[in-house]
Amino acid sequence: MFSDPAVNVSRLGLALGMKVVDLGAGSGFYTIESARKVGPGGHIYAIDVQKDILERIRTAGTAQGLHNIEVVWANAEKIGGTKLRDGIADRVIASNVLFQIEKPEEFALEIKRLLKPNGKVLVIDWNPGSSLGPQNPFLSSKAKALFEKAGFKLEQSFMAGDHHYGLVFAR
Repeated sequence: MFSDPAVNVSRLGLALGMKVVDLGAGSGFYTIESARKVGPGGHIYAIDVQKDILERIRTAGTAQGLHNIEVVWANAEKIGGTKLRDGIADRVIASNVLFQIEKPEEFALEIKRLLKPNGKVLVIDWNPGSSLGPQNPFLSSKAKALFEKAGFKLEQSFMAGDHHYGLVFAR
């Protein structure tokens, strides 16, 4: 089975009214699923560096009657680069982005800045050896060390489909 956003997001304990930041929103699958889970009283910030992707996410959300999605053209690889205020999020999602990041330490610190105390981050990325993944994946052990160094505590580690690993960290 390929990675299933609905199953993976369920690991975050999303509830009605929560605020979620989807960093590197890409296809928007995690954004859309999160928007459903937090309901109209919640809010999803879809962050990406590609404007065209963000417009597709906005259009898809509106077409599905989801009006709690805000798209933000921004760079999550620098502290303050997302343009969102400190402590805005109950949850953060980082799916299939670590392997592309040039400044992982700053990325982890930006996530920490965005999260409220006791907030959680869901990290999904490619397993090594996947025929579909990148040549140089960001290993789960490296992700664990990165987030622990930034002050996070690992809560869950799981297989997120046949080609991905999943980690949930608490701030």
